[in-house]
Amino acid sequence: MTIVRVFVHNENKIKTMQLEDYLVGVVAAEMPAEFPLDALKAQAVAARTYIVKRMGSGGAAVANPLHPGADVCDDPRHGQAWLSREDLKNRWGTLRYYDYYYKVKKAVDETKGQVLVYQGEYIDPAYHASCGGRTENSEDVWKYKVPYLRSVPCPYDADPNPVQTASFSLEQVDLALGTKLSAVPVSGTENNAKTFKVIEKTSTGRPKLLLIGDRQFSAVTVRDLLGLRSTSFTWKAEGDFVYFTTTGYGHGVGLCQYGAKGLAEHGYDYRTILGHYYSGAEITDTRN
Repeated sequence: MTIVRVFVHNENKIKTMQLEDYLVGVVAAEMPAEFPLDALKAQAVAARTYIVKRMGSGGAAVANPLHPGADVCDDPRHGQAWLSREDLKNRWGTLRYYDYYYKVKKAVDETKGQVLVYQGEYIDPAYHASCGGRTENSEDVWKYKVPYLRSVPCPYDADPNPVQTASFSLEQVDLALGTKLSAVPVSGTENNAKTFKVIEKTSTGRPKLLLIGDRQFSAVTVRDLLGLRSTSFTWKAEGDFVYFTTTGYGHGVGLCQYGAKGLAEHGYDYRTILGHYYSGAEITDTRN
């Protein structure tokens, strides 16, 4: 029986639980319970792969130094989100709680022990909310080319709100990025527009490297510092403001959660869904 030690930030303590119980809290936190069962199963296998790989790499021995003694924490910025049963009751309400909880538990139970491997090694099961129609190659977002994290079409991305716009004053951009855009004369709207330039694009056409003012930034850095929903963005400069329009939500690599929802709604099972997003990866059972 595998035990997972989870550091829970809002309680400032480590909770100990069985791996499969931990996964119910992860899947419920990471994917809406309203999604089809096969989408939830795909999420369960990805989440199980993450924690099994981490535990096999040393667990608490390689965990975040901010919470020593824990294998993982509940902060998605450090890995995977996790919610307790009490958290889920508060999120879903008492009436929906039992239906949703046992639906998620069914997804975990019916994939028990299943993980993703590539050439016999556990994969890094990257996932995100919405890719906007096509996922990204790993090297276009991070440093390394990973053979199973390839760009693939995502024809059924079911995100109900894929396109959103966020506005920033030039002063806000300067503060976040350390640029000096607000020093450009207000009368020079055209000049303001010229301070943003795409130097390099990814294979899917997203910005990869940008020139902002006299400084270069990766699109990932711009997204992080400005809090944009994704790196699939365009912009428009008007006077002292810049309007960023994003498509999708997340880094765009690996499993697209809304894409998995769409595939499941079109009759594809979780094995097919996982095979689509993790090129060449295979499902194996850790119990064998």
